[in-house]
This record gives sequence, structure tokens and C-alpha cells, in this order.
Amino acid sequence: MRNLKDGIRSLVKIDFYGNVHKYFKGTDREERFTNEIRILKALEERGCANVPQFIDAHEEELHLVTSNCGSPAPNLSQKKADMLFQELEQTYGVRHDDPFPRNITYDEKTGQFCIIDFELATLLERP
Repeated sequence: MRNLKDGIRSLVKIDFYGNVHKYFKGTDREERFTNEIRILKALEERGCANVPQFIDAHEEELHLVTSNCGSPAPNLSQKKADMLFQELEQTYGVRHDDPFPRNITYDEKTGQFCIIDFELATLLERP
């Protein structure tokens, strides 16, 4: 597997099939792991197509496996990011608590921007 990111809160790798493997570390890692799974499952249930799809989880390792949502979108403006995060909240009932362009990718396969990293998100009532 190839490393994508090794930060304070997680180690992220991509496997041969393109799936994303996120290993949680740092403070509150268990809670963040559980929350990200809960949010991803709720978004799938609510029909949100521009987020990673939950594939698998290994609780003993705090290891989450999701689908790949493309590559970073470094030229995305804060205004466009704000619109995407607003849609996420108003349409799907999820408030992303780290709403910055760094948490948005572009998926060339689907031709859309995708929102990632839901470990700090808040699940709201379904709109």
C-alpha cells in the first residue's frame, strides 16, 4: 500500500485496488473512528453520492476502509467549498466540523467534487 498522508490524527494509505485505508491515531481516536463510520453509513442511507463509501472496518486496529474519492482539489476556492458543505448540511443533515477545501477532492471518474474526512462531523436530523 502507498502512503497518502501521515498526520497527527491519522495514517492514510491507498491499496492496489484504489481503496482508502485510514488508521486513526492521536487523541480521541476511538471516538473519531466510531463517528466517521456512523456518519458515512448515514450518508449512504440518505443517498449522498459525493462522499466515500464505507467498505470495512477493523475496530481492534482503528482501521477504516472506504472507496476512493479522487485526488485533492488544491485550487478549489473557499466559496465553492462553503457551497458544498452547505449542501451537505441542508440536503443530507451532516455538519462537517472541519469545513475547509483540504477536505474536498475531485473524482475524475464521476466528474464531481467529493467531501472527505468525517471523523469530526455532526449527524443532524434528516432534513
